[in-house]
Amino acid sequence: MSNHVFVLDINKQPLDPCTPGMARSLLKAGKAAVFRQYPFTIILKKEVAKNKDAKSCQLKLDPGSVTAGIAILQENKLIWAAELTHRGQKIKDDLESRRSLRRGRRGRKTRYRKPRFLNRTREKGWLAPSLEHRVLTTMTWVKRLIKLCPIDSIAMELVRFDCHKLQNQEISGKEYQQGTLYQYEVREYLLEKFNRTCAYCGAKDTPLEVEHIKPKSKGGSNRVSNLTIACVPCNQAKSNLDIREFLADKPSVLKRVLAQAKAPLKDAAAVNSTRWKLLKSLKETGLPVTTGTGGQTKFNRREQKLEKRHYLDAACVGDTPQLEILTNQPLLIKCAGHGKRQIVHVDKFGFPRINKSGELVRKSALVKQVKGFQTGDIVKAVVTGGKKIGSYLGKVAVRSSGSFNIKTITQTVQGISHKYCSIVQKKDGYTYGF
Repeated sequence: MSNHVFVLDINKQPLDPCTPGMARSLLKAGKAAVFRQYPFTIILKKEVAKNKDAKSCQLKLDPGSVTAGIAILQENKLIWAAELTHRGQKIKDDLESRRSLRRGRRGRKTRYRKPRFLNRTREKGWLAPSLEHRVLTTMTWVKRLIKLCPIDSIAMELVRFDCHKLQNQEISGKEYQQGTLYQYEVREYLLEKFNRTCAYCGAKDTPLEVEHIKPKSKGGSNRVSNLTIACVPCNQAKSNLDIREFLADKPSVLKRVLAQAKAPLKDAAAVNSTRWKLLKSLKETGLPVTTGTGGQTKFNRREQKLEKRHYLDAACVGDTPQLEILTNQPLLIKCAGHGKRQIVHVDKFGFPRINKSGELVRKSALVKQVKGFQTGDIVKAVVTGGKKIGSYLGKVAVRSSGSFNIKTITQTVQGISHKYCSIVQKKDGYTYGF
């Protein structure tokens, strides 16, 4: 079951999405043309009368620190779904790398950008770039989908993590010191943290229990860093043994559990930091926006016996009657950025790289356009002769020589002439898959 296809009229106004079979019929009959490949959209060639019985569509969002779920419902039917993967951690790593390189140049007394810290002010509601990216990327796709589909309302899961409570279940009153109190089940947090599998044996689809890594009888606490999830047999077998004693013959499992237990709460903190900014941005679209809790989403998903997937979580946000799932193949969207402005390759110390002839090694990706192609464009190459004969579909990396590289789902093909290439979709900073 595939996603429905978005349909536009000759004025590029959204019409009711149609089934893939209907879209194929319109394309074969010459009544429509492909407007966009991802998400797949067709545009009609003739003007049509507006359907008075048009069905309204609702956009639902399940924001996440790493991946956000997106679902479009039409009369309680899931007709289109996507999972959007952010690049917040990559942004954080790039900023830290830039900071360390600049600091290194200052320490070597070379030409550098002067540090600025006393002349900077942050506006109210400021978010770190890695967090702001999550909001902006989500809003980019909300606005894009509004242009492609007749959406009349938006529903968003307003997740509430109590990071204090996750660390210490006995905390109360003035011990919070600062921050807002939100209740959240520790069990649900642990299920997400350990991927809903037994930490000791990896069992799935079985009843799981909250387990103390260091038993309370031996001084263990209820802090979330001392808790894990285990199946009933493993929990009973461990009893009140220390984890090092219980996993003495499984050193790799012991190392993994201890490392995972001490994992920071950065994902919960990221969701907490961005949820109100995202809600405010959604309201600025002018469409009615409703919210639902994480517990409500989980209840709806369990009642309808759906698996744990980001797009299904999105479909279950808020008040959700019995759903009819018409797609189980969400569009996988991954933020890839728009490349770098860095002109010269550098080594790990930040020094420019020099080739054998003494010339700087420059980034070929900075060549903006070659023969009408740009790095990041999705192209289709049909090679009719030579060693690389065949058809290739993927992202292109241009070279000034006109010989390109094409990255498909399974491989990277080098040395494809621009003569064999045709553009499927211009670059937009995302990669797509199913």
